[in-house]
Amino acid sequence: MALEKYKAKRDFTKSPEPAGTKIAKSPSGRQPRFFCVQKHLASHLHYDFRIEHNGVLLSWAVPKGPSLDPSIKRLAMHVEDHPIDYGEFEGVIPSGYGAGIVMLWDRGTWTPETDDVEASLKKGDLKFTLDGYKLKGSWVLVRTKGRYAGGSEGGDPWLLIKHRDDWSGPIDIAEFAPLSVKSEGDFADILSQDDPDVWRSNRPAKGGETGAMFERIVKRALELRSTPAKPTAPAKPTSKPQSTKSAAKPRAAAKKAKAASAARGKKR
Repeated sequence: MALEKYKAKRDFTKSPEPAGTKIAKSPSGRQPRFFCVQKHLASHLHYDFRIEHNGVLLSWAVPKGPSLDPSIKRLAMHVEDHPIDYGEFEGVIPSGYGAGIVMLWDRGTWTPETDDVEASLKKGDLKFTLDGYKLKGSWVLVRTKGRYAGGSEGGDPWLLIKHRDDWSGPIDIAEFAPLSVKSEGDFADILSQDDPDVWRSNRPAKGGETGAMFERIVKRALELRSTPAKPTAPAKPTSKPQSTKSAAKPRAAAKKAKAASAARGKKR
């Protein structure tokens, strides 16, 4: 029942997205469970924030992406639930609903800061802790009212807000860490692994900033596809792609720098 809208919008004979046939069971109470953020270049660029609950991924489309700055409230449009296995999806949707490129931008676990998630969702005030590659610490989703620019997904408007803690700060995390946590590539890399010719004449967006972005991505993907890969030495295993503790903990780093500066002042 929860995935009826998801299935009705898609033709799985044409789309590589998960069909949602697997039955999943999620933890309850304050136990950690899966979350992800997918960067989706379709008719416009946005970020899909998804948290596991009751066997599905509750989903919000965030036009500007999550912000680590507590003073910035990001619009998050509540959209249809997605299947759990969608959380690992990365690839190209050639046509139809959501046509474009999907990047797995972040993933990890989320832990409710409440004993009753259902009651918090109904109230429109869900507090939680994230432990991902890029997003960490305490957050809140708050239902709001009114119409917002960029809220074209047709869902209920919420706000995604970062709480002030060691993981908050002025860093633009979307700009600082733009690559996939799954493939460590960008949109052009993902497209080059599929079929860069898929939108030579019929792209999801043709005009404006998004159309220009598609133009650049398709061009680079075609170049990557036509350039023979150079042999490389085996890569050393890394614990986490792309983001680091020093980058993800802006407030903590600032405190250390301030303390060091104070110590130097005393020595003088």
